[in-house]
Amino acid sequence: MSAVGVVSSRSCLHPSVWLLKPGIQKASSFGLHMAARCAAKDYYEVLVLGGGAGGITMSARMKRKVGAENVAVVEPSKTHYYQPLWTLVGGGAKQLATSARPTGSVMPAGVEWIKSRVTALDPDKNCVYVENGSKISYKYLIIALGISLHYEKIKGLPEGFHHPKIGSNYSAHTVEKTWKAVQDFKEGNAIFTFPNTPVKCAGAPQKIMYLSEAYWRKTGKRSKANIMFNTSLGVIFGVKKYADALLEIIKERDIAVNYKRNLIEVRADKQEAVFENLDKPGVTEVHQYEMLHVTPPMGPPDVLINSCVSDEIGWVDVDKETLQHKKYPNVFGIGDCTNLPTSKTAAALPSLECLTELFPW
Repeated sequence: MSAVGVVSSRSCLHPSVWLLKPGIQKASSFGLHMAARCAAKDYYEVLVLGGGAGGITMSARMKRKVGAENVAVVEPSKTHYYQPLWTLVGGGAKQLATSARPTGSVMPAGVEWIKSRVTALDPDKNCVYVENGSKISYKYLIIALGISLHYEKIKGLPEGFHHPKIGSNYSAHTVEKTWKAVQDFKEGNAIFTFPNTPVKCAGAPQKIMYLSEAYWRKTGKRSKANIMFNTSLGVIFGVKKYADALLEIIKERDIAVNYKRNLIEVRADKQEAVFENLDKPGVTEVHQYEMLHVTPPMGPPDVLINSCVSDEIGWVDVDKETLQHKKYPNVFGIGDCTNLPTSKTAAALPSLECLTELFPW
């Protein structure tokens, strides 16, 4: 994903789609897309929306099936980030620069990179529109647009990040502030949040908490830290097996967990965080913090909201067994932008990867 962009998962194609004829030329071995490509065409056999992990993966797979010249990826970001590394950046174990690559360097060789943002989808006419108004048509469409971050839905953000003591591992613009806040911690409340929305990598909000706790133990500050995990959920984690193990760790490390608490405001100038009690709508609590890690609310990309390819919320409406769109048979959705009943995380990629073997491509 981009600086505040997305990581998408990958897809499989339904067996009913067209078969690759034996005589069709296949792409050469995987290479790096280093040189500038010729001007983009206005039609591709396979068009991929999104250049995150899922989009890049599927463009490479489709290149091998239909030939690089027949595949294009629409992605506006010049930099591709490996976001799982940001947990370690926020925890001081890695540098942000190590998570970044030029997007062109990860694009499969020969695949067309359309350096623009998709603004509208028209699956009834098998085309999409990009920022300059150009129309791009396709035979098959793979939607891999990821999930969007919404810091602005928390009052006081994102402008609050200009103050010290606050960070977020979910953005390239704020992840280094997390490590700074961890290092500068002196004494008081260290608060880690989980929002009242779907999130990508649901474990990440806790990972940085455990890394911070370990650092404070190592540096002799642990006794001065009141560590709080304020989560909008009613459980520590959605999978019971892991939840049970995490609760043991939380008990051992003397971490306070406050359930059904949703961050709604940050008063960064006063180092105050305001939480709504979801069990008592309208009732709020104000906590002073010495360090605050924010996991932002998240949701579907704007272009998918009220789109005919999406459900009532804005997620691409796909069959959970095939990832094929429920209405448009030549449209597929992968990863975080879909309404699949899976975790929105790169860790889900292996399970989706095996499904792609069902394709006759």
